[in-house]
Amino acid sequence: MGGVLGCVIVDQSTVGMKEQFGKFKRVVKPGIHFVPWCCGINVAGRLSLRVQQLDDNVFVTVVASVQYRAIQEAAFDAYYKLTNPRSQIQSYVFDVVRASVPKMILDDVFEQKSDIAKNVEEQLEKAMTNYGWEIVQTLIVDVEPDETVKRAMNEINAAQRSRQATREKAEAEKLLQVKRAEADAESKYLSGVGIARQRQAIVDGLRESVVAFSNNVPGTSPKDVLDMVLVTQYFDTMKEIGSHSKNSTVFIPHGPGAVKDVADQIRNGLLQGHAGSH
Repeated sequence: MGGVLGCVIVDQSTVGMKEQFGKFKRVVKPGIHFVPWCCGINVAGRLSLRVQQLDDNVFVTVVASVQYRAIQEAAFDAYYKLTNPRSQIQSYVFDVVRASVPKMILDDVFEQKSDIAKNVEEQLEKAMTNYGWEIVQTLIVDVEPDETVKRAMNEINAAQRSRQATREKAEAEKLLQVKRAEADAESKYLSGVGIARQRQAIVDGLRESVVAFSNNVPGTSPKDVLDMVLVTQYFDTMKEIGSHSKNSTVFIPHGPGAVKDVADQIRNGLLQGHAGSH
C-alpha cells in the first residue's frame, strides 16, 4: 500500500539509498518517506548501521572475530564502494594473519593473541574507513593448528628447547668441574698443612724425648738416644706388619750393620722432613 502511495518506511538503525532514475540522490534516515515513483525516485536499498560480526577461520588454525558497522556519515561510501564488505574484511584478515602467524613459534601464537588481534584491527581500520565502515573490535577467539602444522611447529619448538637444555647442562657441568677443582685444590692444601704439622709434631716429640733421656742418663749423647728411639720405633713397626696376615711381605736387610743403616735412613728422612716443613 505504501508503495502505491509513494511512501517508504526505513527501519531504525538503518538508512536507505534514495535514487532517481538510477542515480544516487541522498541518504534517507529511519522513518517514513515520500518517494514518488512516477518521477523515477525510489529507495534502491537499505544499509544496516548495527554492529555485525564476521567469524573467520584462517587456515583452520586461527579463528578471528571482527565486529564492524557502517559509518552513518559515510553511508554513500559504505553502500556503493564495496559490493561485498564481508568478503573484503575477510581478505584483509587473511593477509594480516598470514603475514604474522607463520613467523611465530607455537607458544607465541597462544601468548600473543591480543597482539595479533590488535594488528588485524589496525590494518582493517586503515583500509575499511575509506569505504565507510568502522571496525568496532577484533578478537582472536581460538588458536588450533591442524595436525600437520602442529606437528611441524612442535618439532621446531622441541629442537629449540633441546638446544637450550644442552647449553644449560654444559654450563652446569662447567660450573661443577670448577667447583670440584677448587675443592680438590683446597683439600690438597689442607692435607699438606696437616702433613707438615704432623712431621713438626713428631720432630718436636723426638727432640723432647732425646733431651729428657740425655739429662736422666749421664754419659749418653743425643745421637745415641735418637738412634735408640728410632730403632725401637723400627722394630715396633716390623711387629705391627707381622701381626696382620693380609700384609704383603717386606724384604729388609738383616746384617750386623743393618740396625745402624736403618737408624741413619730414618733419622735422615725425619731431618729432611723437618727442614722441608720450615
